[in-house]
Amino acid sequence: MKTVLCYGDSLTWGYNAEGPTRHAREDRWPSVLAAALGSGVDVIAEGLNGRTTVFDDHAAGADRNGARLLPSVLSTYSPLDLVILFLGENDLKPWLGGRAIAAQRGMKRLVEIVRSHVYPFDAPAPEILIVAPPGFTETGDPDFAATFGSRIEESLMLGSFYADLADDTGCGFFDARSVARASPLDGVHLDAANTRAIGRGLEPIVRMMLGL
Repeated sequence: MKTVLCYGDSLTWGYNAEGPTRHAREDRWPSVLAAALGSGVDVIAEGLNGRTTVFDDHAAGADRNGARLLPSVLSTYSPLDLVILFLGENDLKPWLGGRAIAAQRGMKRLVEIVRSHVYPFDAPAPEILIVAPPGFTETGDPDFAATFGSRIEESLMLGSFYADLADDTGCGFFDARSVARASPLDGVHLDAANTRAIGRGLEPIVRMMLGL
């Protein structure tokens, strides 16, 4: 049995732009990926709305700092064969990092944590797949427009920044923008068709990285 950890934010949790509600379990991209890979792979969905790579968000009601939470999550689900890191858009909030380069630096720190973590029973460090989010789009939603509307250009830079990071660190890379677009309903989140598309799009590279 292979084990894959999907470590992400609201796009992994399954936030539905049409709601706001949560997508049905079968529509969330980790579930779609799990169904495509079959019973020989355990796909763990570890998504948290508002999670950042490394930044503290004191306006949030729970700890959103991905770097601080990641070691506990790695130990909880060890042994792991692959960790999918799908974060960065929340880093672009103007009161946090605000820039794509900040998200890249945060993602680099997460890669370091995965590789340096002391796993239970001396389990080896898993492979890492970095996923660039699909980016923001224009929206008429006043709250999301105020938060992310000025960061659309920065969000579209995440793909190139993350691709460079993956090359430099020897990680796998997938650009979710190649298969999905944010819904204009809020400019950030996905409808069911687009979140399913990410799960399907990830299947080939995940199979390759797991040696399936």
